[in-house]
Amino acid sequence: MDRIANIALDLIIFLIPIYVANSTPVILGGGTPLDLGTKLWDGKPLFGESKTIRGFISGVLGGTVMGGIIASFYLLPFFSTAQDQFIAAIMMSFGTMSGDAIGSFIKRRFSMEPGKPFILDTILFVIVALVLVYPFAKPELYGIYNIAFFLGLSLILHPLTNFIANRLGLKKVPW
Repeated sequence: MDRIANIALDLIIFLIPIYVANSTPVILGGGTPLDLGTKLWDGKPLFGESKTIRGFISGVLGGTVMGGIIASFYLLPFFSTAQDQFIAAIMMSFGTMSGDAIGSFIKRRFSMEPGKPFILDTILFVIVALVLVYPFAKPELYGIYNIAFFLGLSLILHPLTNFIANRLGLKKVPW
């Protein structure tokens, strides 16, 4: 049982930079839209006003700093070196913010308003982060149970953290 608990703890620690990157824009975002107001062929925004340059950059920096702190104190078993783990944190953070923007792009194509619940909002940021980490991680990170753990936990954590952020007045909607 200790082995399973240790693996679960390592998986949760692995996710911390992703969740820091995903939540930082709620606090530090705002300002100029990431798409600079660009509209596409369908007349709809590329990403919309809810995705901002400041939010994207603060998310990448927040996740990277957290990943650097973790790499300084604890080498996860999914990486060969602390340097690989730190580079992975950069890639995870960038992947998180990119996945979030891709989700907004898809939502705009389906005429969904910003802030409306969408299943891809819950998992796409994790999926893109995992894809970008691939060159820096050991293959065992991508085992079926680990992937199921990441996605399952995200299906629980993402709505929960959004609900909490809404109750704290940080988000307009609880999803």
